[in-house]
Amino acid sequence: MKEYKADAIKNIAFIGHGGSGKTSLAELMLFTAGITNRIGKVEEGNTISDFNANEIERQISIAATPMHLEWDNKKINFIDTPGYTDFIGQIYAALHVADVAIPVVKSVEGVEVGTEAVWEIVKKNNIGGAVVINKVDNEHSNFDNAFAMVKDRLSGDATIITFPVNEGHSFDSVIDIVKMKQYTYGEAGSKKVTESDIPADLKEKAEALHEELIEKIAESDEELMNKFFEEGSLSDEDLSKGIKAAMLNESFVPVFATAATNGVGVNNFLDFISNFFPSPSDQKPLIAKLNDDDVEIKVDENGEPVLQVFKTMSEQHVGELSIFKVYSGVLEAGMDLLNTTRDKVERLGQMFLINGKERTEITKVSAGDIAAVVKLKDTHTGDTLASKNFPVKLPEIVFPESVIRAALKPKSKGDEDKISSGLHTVHEEDPTLSVHFDPELKQTIISGQGELQLALAVKMLKDRYGVEVDLVEPKIPYRETIKGVAEDAEYKHKKQSGGRGQYGHVHLKLEPVPRGTGFEFVDAIVGGVVPGRFIPAVEKGIREIMDKGILTGSKVIDIKVTLFDGTFHNVDSDEMSFKIASSQAFKKGFLSAKPVILEPIYDITVKVPEEFMGDVMGDISSRRGKISGMDSEGPFQIIKAKVPLAELYKYSTHLRSLTSGRGIHMRSFSHYEEVPKEIEKKIIEAYNSEEE
Repeated sequence: MKEYKADAIKNIAFIGHGGSGKTSLAELMLFTAGITNRIGKVEEGNTISDFNANEIERQISIAATPMHLEWDNKKINFIDTPGYTDFIGQIYAALHVADVAIPVVKSVEGVEVGTEAVWEIVKKNNIGGAVVINKVDNEHSNFDNAFAMVKDRLSGDATIITFPVNEGHSFDSVIDIVKMKQYTYGEAGSKKVTESDIPADLKEKAEALHEELIEKIAESDEELMNKFFEEGSLSDEDLSKGIKAAMLNESFVPVFATAATNGVGVNNFLDFISNFFPSPSDQKPLIAKLNDDDVEIKVDENGEPVLQVFKTMSEQHVGELSIFKVYSGVLEAGMDLLNTTRDKVERLGQMFLINGKERTEITKVSAGDIAAVVKLKDTHTGDTLASKNFPVKLPEIVFPESVIRAALKPKSKGDEDKISSGLHTVHEEDPTLSVHFDPELKQTIISGQGELQLALAVKMLKDRYGVEVDLVEPKIPYRETIKGVAEDAEYKHKKQSGGRGQYGHVHLKLEPVPRGTGFEFVDAIVGGVVPGRFIPAVEKGIREIMDKGILTGSKVIDIKVTLFDGTFHNVDSDEMSFKIASSQAFKKGFLSAKPVILEPIYDITVKVPEEFMGDVMGDISSRRGKISGMDSEGPFQIIKAKVPLAELYKYSTHLRSLTSGRGIHMRSFSHYEEVPKEIEKKIIEAYNSEEE
């Protein structure tokens, strides 16, 4: 492939609900541009972008796959992203480097909840957009209805560029509103496209849509608006310039009709991308950090080299690749760059252009382009690499919080290192999946976006590392505290066993403090009845038993402890004796001061189509949840609630089945709250039987 400058490159990402045909559309584009000589099918497991075994087996995209093609002397880099919310991290990474995001929408179902969820990310990141209404060859296709949903739920700036002539099974033609011509496509795989005049029965519709397009473009620019008022229309040249400008300032969202499996509409779509989509050099400069100062990074091949890794790919027997976008300068294999995120020097090894698992070796990459390099030693997803003369750090990719957690239980002992190494690889490929050992729960906790994501991580451990683990319900990080006051909790530790003995004696007062205050220790000793040198040991003994817990082995919080009296022995007293005495006195006082168990409460936000609202709210109530607010967003209801963490295990899976896959949720920690008495009793019984 010839080298392309930034102004001839287009970087786009396909996003949207699962099953909308993103992978099929990518497949058709590669075929149409002559990159492949056949159109792969998801059902047959032979597509370019879904190439790993799990994707082939499940017939869904799991990873974001970068691809590229040449069209009309432009290089189009495009990323096929998963539609399942379990893999939403892949979408965050793809949108971080895309200049235009393209939701692919089904012509029958229209805009689905997964599409809306990812469109929110597009809006938040201020990325330009376009929409493909796909599967127009479906028997029940309703392009107009799908377009109305796009306008209503995604963007009021949505404007038709191609519409179907004969939707349904016989769909083979589109009208192009920019070119004002009809395009008839031959059989899938024939690459035959015939241009003709618009039929008389569709001329009025096409002219009305053309007028709408001109008005929309005129609105986005003052100079064009004045021309439009003066002349009543815009010249083709003004319209072209205006479309480019409107896409760049995100005031215009073009909409296309396609049937990816039948090969209809894709040439018009590719023409529009190459003619009108913004290039990396059109984008506003990026604000990066140089030491603590803000600096602008303009996409320019004459600048100092700056790149960011947005994805790590790891294939068995092939090794790891770091996939990156160049923001400035020209990169060459063998070049040394500074990883400014981790302050490590990296040498660029072999570099490749990627189409799924196909790689083409290259020697250099220019600003604005996307490529891959053989895995760098100390570089991870999101890291910036830059010239040592210009050690800037680009904004990091912000990934979403996890919504599901489970504990890993190895099936055989001694596999811990393999598990740790394997899960490190999984996290590299998908940073939304994280693993950590929780010393409090004494469990390895794996968290992510959905049950399928966790299950595939476990499967990868078995397939690639030969390690088998079970996913089990994680323990809950309960807390313990008191509601009453223990005025005098006394304990005397006295031990004589030949030679020097042990002696420590304390009187403590325990009282509750407001939630979130933590632990407060007061030394109220008068007259040296407990010598000053033993006071730190008293506090240490209390802190240690608070960490271990008393009722359920959970941390004790929000307590004020006052040491107000005690006695000591000139010979036998030592720090250990006072540590033991204070911890036992604390335990005694704690049990007499109305102890309670606290549980973590989470804020959850659930987004569901209106028809499922009653079921979802009933389900939240059955989980001891309290509804804290409700809102509506188009046909969707937003339910906000506070729910105990203990009731949220596998909630994302349950919500999916409750709403036919159309409900999504987010969660974040809110606060700790007292556990109801009947549940407290069960927690204590379960803890005691486990200890026995």
